[in-house]
Amino acid sequence: MAHQLTGLTSQRGASVTSIVLLLIVIVVAGKLLIAIVPAQIGDYQLTKALGNQLQEANSSNETAKQFVERVNKQMSINANYDTSAEDVFTFTNNKTGQLAIYKKYEKTSNFFSNVDIVSRFEGDIKATTAK
Repeated sequence: MAHQLTGLTSQRGASVTSIVLLLIVIVVAGKLLIAIVPAQIGDYQLTKALGNQLQEANSSNETAKQFVERVNKQMSINANYDTSAEDVFTFTNNKTGQLAIYKKYEKTSNFFSNVDIVSRFEGDIKATTAK
C-alpha cells in the first residue's frame, strides 16, 4: 500500500514567531546585562578601595575627617567626580585608629527609554590589607 499524504503535516523546526520571540528575549537579556554588570563591577572596585583606604587610615591613626578627605581625593583621582564619600558611606565607629564604615548607596542605570534599573549596595566595609 502506498503512503498517502494527508492535509495534516507535522511542523519541524522553529517558526518565525518563535525565532522573533527568541531574539526579543536575547535583546532584553543583553540589555539587562549591560545595565547591571557595570554597577556590580563598580561596587566591587569601590568596596575594595574603601577597605584598603580604611586599613591605611587605621594604621596611620587618622581621624574620621582625614579619612573622608583621603577617600574624596581617591575618588577624584579615579574620575568619580559626581560622588562624594559622604554620599557612599557612614561611620559606625569614628574613633581614631578604629574607624569602621557602613556603605549604602544606589546606582541608577537606564534600561529602556523611561524605565530605569536601580541597584542598591550596602554593607559593612572591613579594613583589608593592601596587596
